[in-house]
Amino acid sequence: MKTLFSIVEKKKNSKSFESPSSSSIVYIRIPPDTGCFLALLPPPPLSRYHNGVMYNRVIRAIRAHTAGAGAAVLALALVLAGGGLLWSTCTSKARTDAGEGPAPYYLAGLGAREESAASLFSLLGKEAAGTQEHFAVIREIANCYAAAGDYGKLVTFLSDAAREDPQSIYNGYYRFMTAWAYMRQEAWPAAALYFDIILKNYPDLIIQGESMHLACLNQLITLVNDGERRVRYYEELIARFPEQIDLGAAYFMLGQAYEKTGEWSEAIKAYTQYLPYLETNVPGFPNAASYARNLVDFYNSPKNWTFDSLSSLLAAVRASLDGGNAERLDQCRAKVNFFARSWGQEDAENAGMAEFTLYQFMQGNRIRYNDELDKSSNANEAYLRTTGWAAYIATWYLYFRKIYFPANPEIHGRWEWAGIYYGEKF
Repeated sequence: MKTLFSIVEKKKNSKSFESPSSSSIVYIRIPPDTGCFLALLPPPPLSRYHNGVMYNRVIRAIRAHTAGAGAAVLALALVLAGGGLLWSTCTSKARTDAGEGPAPYYLAGLGAREESAASLFSLLGKEAAGTQEHFAVIREIANCYAAAGDYGKLVTFLSDAAREDPQSIYNGYYRFMTAWAYMRQEAWPAAALYFDIILKNYPDLIIQGESMHLACLNQLITLVNDGERRVRYYEELIARFPEQIDLGAAYFMLGQAYEKTGEWSEAIKAYTQYLPYLETNVPGFPNAASYARNLVDFYNSPKNWTFDSLSSLLAAVRASLDGGNAERLDQCRAKVNFFARSWGQEDAENAGMAEFTLYQFMQGNRIRYNDELDKSSNANEAYLRTTGWAAYIATWYLYFRKIYFPANPEIHGRWEWAGIYYGEKF
């Protein structure tokens, strides 16, 4: 069987290729004499290519996509095969020598669009590189491939266009269309890579009335899960495009990104900036308003009502109930985010319900409590059934929870009496 590729490596700052190791850039070399090297960064385990499933996937990808296709189509094939390809160093020229028209590869498979594409390639050879006219022709050729659904040729063509005129002001657009082509192929990592490259290396352009950088950022916040990168993208969205985005949603999601990186003070700042926009809709977070408000309020509170364990909290509550001491009992409950509501009532319906004193409900009454916690209690939440309250509903379940607050390790994991549920438990 003919060898389709070989694996070599190039040490950083070196021009020579050697046997691969795990510490440097890995390349795939396409024989016999194309001089084409496809860079893989970071290098995957070489065993994935020398044997097993990954080797076979790469073989199949090369066989399926390289017949005259050039580097960029192979790049797409390897990305889809899971190879982690980032870029290539070889080129497949969109046109043959001057006056000879496009390479046959570029017209194959276009069907009814072949004649139009051939005319466009002929016109492309007559326009000076870097001009608006040259860009307009490239865009029309790209549209031919997009309309035909031939995203492999589209990527190859655009890569060649950017490579042939590296100083063109339109190269950012070519990279943007390349990212779009990868999106159409569901090659999400490759698309995210190009969107990020555009932001870092190319000036903004207005495409159909919309900022190209804004479009890149909107795509990246859906494609990228890494917390640090999401922080960067949301901060750039807020700083550069405040009039074109939902600021409330952006501040909330910036807080989420900071949480993911463990930067809690920055997360609280972002949530605080979100608070004036509580009515905004944050997709995927129906309780965004209460979440942010509760977190900010808790962060800014003294937290002097917390207990080191559930058992110590229960002991304090039971002692207060046994002695009928409303003041002492009130000291046991949370001073922020404390709720008092019926079973099934939503968090958002809780405003103002906790603004009461326990004294008026205990006066002249003996409050009794169950010896054991409710059976639905667990390692993070607990319910204590009590009766005898001077209210329309005499049965209350006291709700205790373990505090989740990584921003303060001294508080994180302690317990608090967080609320009351009225009536018998469903």
